Amino acid sequence: MTRISDTFAKGPSLVTFVTGGDGPTADILDALVEGGADVIELGMPFTDPMADGPAIQQANLRSLGAGTTTAEIFGIAAAFRARHPEVPLVLMGYANPMITRGPEWFASQCQLAGVDGVICVDIPPEEDPELGPALRAAGVSLIRLATPTTDAARLPAVLDGSSGFLYYVSVAGITGLQQAVQTSIDEAVARIKQHAKIPVAVGFGVRTPEQAGAIAKVADGVVVGSALVELVAQHGANAAGPVRELTRALADAVHSARK
Repeated sequence: MTRISDTFAKGPSLVTFVTGGDGPTADILDALVEGGADVIELGMPFTDPMADGPAIQQANLRSLGAGTTTAEIFGIAAAFRARHPEVPLVLMGYANPMITRGPEWFASQCQLAGVDGVICVDIPPEEDPELGPALRAAGVSLIRLATPTTDAARLPAVLDGSSGFLYYVSVAGITGLQQAVQTSIDEAVARIKQHAKIPVAVGFGVRTPEQAGAIAKVADGVVVGSALVELVAQHGANAAGPVRELTRALADAVHSARK
């Protein structure tokens, strides 16, 4: 068992995303944990985050403008692991920063920092050798994405080599701007669960406790990112409090969804 699988085994889980280096990241990560987040996604800032909407694009630019480096992201991760030994931590980002020094280097840094999983948005299953073998050899989960256009013929390829959880992107679009109809989420999760042996978490466009609670009735996890990132943009150095407050409301909705 891993930190990720142990967490999902306890029931519906709240997965929260923030961009590393945007605002007081250590305080914000602590606020997420204090608010009841079960799994933390730490975004690696990148100049061209193609899957992300305006909120996370701007967070990337703020972080890069402040001079955040990949080394600093691993430093943030290692410090988080020292403070929170049991909370799963996942790095989310794009291929260039992950493979520019070689996949073995990246995987080893993940292992040293106590990172549990990696979501790489722009390496499809067909290009798994670019990163997958190195991560698996280091004991780091490669968390893949499925979308509304991932049909029954393609889903096995997406699941092959995946571990930790499967991230179901509920809209055919970018983060933060639209929310899928709940019935379509229900149907997609049921379809995916017929094939997946790992938990299924649903994200993109989830903003409110009401939405999160409805999704948690059918999915193993609910991912919230843009709504939290917007609080960092709004409150800056004072973001930890508002982040904690929203996280607590989301976590309460997710954890009580099946009671």
